[in-house]
This record gives sequence, structure tokens and C-alpha cells, in this order.
Amino acid sequence: MTSVPSPRGKLTQNRPLNDLTWLRVGGPADYLFQPADQEDLQQFLRDLPDDITVFPMGVGSNLIVRDGGLRAVVIRLGRGFNGISIEGNIVTAGAAALDAHVARKAADAGVDLTFLRTIPGSIGGAVRMNAGCYGSYTADVLCKATIITRQGQVVDLTPEELNFRYRQSDLPEGAVLISATFEGPLDDPDELHARMDSQLKKRDETQPTKDRSAGSTFRNPAGFSSTGRADDVHDLKAWKVIDDAGMRGVMRGGAQMSPKHSNFLINTGSATAADLEGLGEDVRKKVYETSGITLEWEIMRVGDPLTD
Repeated sequence: MTSVPSPRGKLTQNRPLNDLTWLRVGGPADYLFQPADQEDLQQFLRDLPDDITVFPMGVGSNLIVRDGGLRAVVIRLGRGFNGISIEGNIVTAGAAALDAHVARKAADAGVDLTFLRTIPGSIGGAVRMNAGCYGSYTADVLCKATIITRQGQVVDLTPEELNFRYRQSDLPEGAVLISATFEGPLDDPDELHARMDSQLKKRDETQPTKDRSAGSTFRNPAGFSSTGRADDVHDLKAWKVIDDAGMRGVMRGGAQMSPKHSNFLINTGSATAADLEGLGEDVRKKVYETSGITLEWEIMRVGDPLTD
């Protein structure tokens, strides 16, 4: 592999990624880079040879890294990229800030970003995946996203440039999102916190929050039109077609479709990435056979399978 620059931050070669994902699976990345600050990240990207792939990674809450690992420099932001500032009803958060933390801080200031409270992961992933729930989505509240391009330049992107869609957005190849700015409606802080408490209770009652999962496995079959906004949502749910196909609770190796919520793929303790992805493909095949519906993965799957 072409040599990589020597940054001020932490650069680790052949770094296993299993402990950095919520599903606790995955082989090593060629390199894991944790930048010291924005300038360090800019310099690193600017000096990195063009033939080396960059893979930005958040907290691994919506990710399967295959057992053979990832032929890339994985960039994981930490301190220095997790700040939160609030002015009026404008909230700016670093990409490494946890969604739940942003929701709580905003609520303290009377700004309604409560939908973020139950979304696992960080702000970078929320923007990348147009995350949302309870009728609100990132596309509804985002003012701008700030990225560092593969050439090391700092660029602000508008929602229009991000081209939000259902569980998707468009970021330039190799770019690393470093912060996002949101505009939320104002409300009473106590009411906002009470609403989040209610949402958490509902989530814990209906989802396997104590298990190793990566959130929803498949996108709802009919989701959003091109805007990706809440008023375009349809009623057909992935869990329903999985249930109708008889796949609730089914297992493959150490992987299982959760008996509590059939659109959650869980690691029961001994699963490999191949078990998890293979079970997901079993579910997709069965759903297609029984309903003619092709489920699309919501969990991102990256890297190489393990070879003999």
C-alpha cells in the first residue's frame, strides 16, 4: 500500500474495527486515523495519496464491517469535533457529537430537536443517512453541513446540495463531515424533556435496546419521495413484511432477527459479520418469495469477506 502521511493525531495500522461497531464484528482497517483537530485532518487529507480510499466512520451504530476488514484509511472523529453551541433556535454540533446529547442540550435551551434523542449514533451519521423518527427528519431542520473535502478544503453544503432522500444524502467522495447547523422550533424545556422521556419509554418497550444491534436493518419498502421529508411517508413497514414472511426470530449462526422487533438484526454473542449479512440476505430472499417486495438494506455494509 502507498505510504500515508504522518499526522499529529493517532494513526494505527491494521486496526481491528469490531470493538468500534455496535454489532461487535469486523476485520481490520488498513489504517485508523483519529485527527488531533481540524487542521490536522485537513493536512492529512491534502497529503494522502489519491489512490488510498477514505472511509469516515462515526460510532458504528449502523454498520457491518465484513470479517476480512476494510482496505482504506478509516477516519474517526473524537474530541475537538463534538462541541455543541446554541444561539436562539440555531444549534451547531460537531459531527462526533452524539444525537442524544444534541437533543438534550437543545431541549435545555428550549429548542425542539427531540427526534434525535432516540436515534443511535452521532450527528455526522444523522446527516449522512437523513436520520429521523416520530415524523421528523434531519432534512427538516438542517441549515448547513460543513465538510472537509478529499483535497483538504473546508466547504459548507446546503440541504439542496446534499440532495436528501429517504435514508440517503449525497456527500462528495472521500469528504469528511465535521459539523452541522440546525434550526429547530422553540418550546418549553420541561415539555421537550417530557416528550423525550416518553419516546425513550416507547422505544425500550418495542425495540431490543439491550441487545447488540445496529438499529433498523432494512428501509421501509415505501418510504419517501425525492424530498425525504416526513409528509411523504407511507404505511408499509419492513417489520410487517418480515413477519408475514415468517422470519421473526430466525437465526443463522450467532445472528438473529430479533423476536422483539423483526426489523432488528442482532448479534446474540458469537455472530460473525458473515452470519449477520447472510441472515439479512436470507430475509430479503424470503420476503421477495412471499410478497414480491425487495427489501433494501438500511445498515451499511463495507469491507471484504474473509477468505481462506
